[in-house]
Amino acid sequence: MKKVHFIAIGGSAMHNLAIALKLKNYHVTGSDDEIFNPSKGRLEKYGLLPSKIGWDVANISSELDAVIVGMHARANNPELLKAQELGLKIYSYPEYIYEQTKDKTRVVIGGSHGKTSITSMILHVLNYLGIDHDYMVGAQLEGFECMVKLSKDAKIAVLEGDEYLSSPIDRRPKFHLYQPNIALLSGIAWDHINVFPTFENYVEQFETFINKIETNGSIVYFEGDQNVKAVSEKARPDVSQIPYSTPKYSISNGITSVEIEGQQYPLEIFGEHNLQNLNGAQLVCKALGVSTQDFYTAIQSFKGASKRLELVKRTSSFAMYKDFAHSPSKLKATTKAVKDQFGDRTLIACMELHTFSSLNKEFLAQYNGAMATADKAFVYFSPKTLAHKKLAAITPEEVKAAFGTENVTVYTESETLINDLKAMSWEDKNLLMMSSGNFNGVDFNVLAEELI
Repeated sequence: MKKVHFIAIGGSAMHNLAIALKLKNYHVTGSDDEIFNPSKGRLEKYGLLPSKIGWDVANISSELDAVIVGMHARANNPELLKAQELGLKIYSYPEYIYEQTKDKTRVVIGGSHGKTSITSMILHVLNYLGIDHDYMVGAQLEGFECMVKLSKDAKIAVLEGDEYLSSPIDRRPKFHLYQPNIALLSGIAWDHINVFPTFENYVEQFETFINKIETNGSIVYFEGDQNVKAVSEKARPDVSQIPYSTPKYSISNGITSVEIEGQQYPLEIFGEHNLQNLNGAQLVCKALGVSTQDFYTAIQSFKGASKRLELVKRTSSFAMYKDFAHSPSKLKATTKAVKDQFGDRTLIACMELHTFSSLNKEFLAQYNGAMATADKAFVYFSPKTLAHKKLAAITPEEVKAAFGTENVTVYTESETLINDLKAMSWEDKNLLMMSSGNFNGVDFNVLAEELI
């Protein structure tokens, strides 16, 4: 039985990998200085919750086959230093995923946006068709207990390829380590300004990703993004280039259908961005041997990944959605999707500036026009979050000017924003809540009930 120890086991990705290895009959231990739900409850369910919080060098011994270190740990972590002193095999999360899948056909989904949705679509189709596969995806999906699966027999591994750093001692982007046989690139829109200070530097990471494709592999890419197109067309001659675009579609009674080979397929999902993602997923599945008809038959029941245009509440004259969107390109695509889907309804779109990039005064200008398609756009940020992230102060006036449209109102108190929403009539209106946070503790399900 292989013995593996996780330093910073409480991370969203790390705890899923720990569970996957436990299910593979590895002996798994872990430590962390803080663990919150849902990680805490899920680790406890599988008997992997550390007996005490904190770091302890006694966790590290020469009996360990591997130590996996997460981004939450620091380079001077005492357990990490002990592992280095003993000369143990130390892996970042993506390094170990590659180690577990190096003999499989690896599909890696990269891009500034759409990664989770596209990965989820592929998993849904493979699952629907009974095609065995391993996977790693960054969001909880309906019907999946664990978001990482690693097995002995599966010949395919589908991996979400994040461009963020691998570990405190490995500053390479995660998706540089997977070496795909089939890669997909959905979009390039500057993000992670704290790590990639210029757009050019950010684009370079995707160029490296393309160069990491295995010999005689393929790159599926969205040709509607000029940056993606330019990067993908630089692929080596042995790498097949497979472009995709927006499929032909129609909207009727709030239902989006795609027309494929003369046949209509009604979908649970909607929005041009989602339809582009669907097209990319279909081409990846085709490369894995799935027929066009089988793909579209399976995808009709796909409801979307968690927090990706996820329906919170619907009545005959109102719908509320929540979305993980926080970057400018995501805001623009998500806002437009909801407005287009319900063109006869007023759209109230709310977003929270929450990430390091979004709260950075130098980055704010990237949001110009990002919520222009909403009838009313409410932008919230917390001065306390700015202080916590040690960023320069910004004013509501600066935020409004950055978004550049008159429909924007800026809030610095979450309670004031929520009270204003509650005071509105919601007949023939839709509400879209967008954030990688939760608007300072707002329960969206409770809010939806209060609004109607």
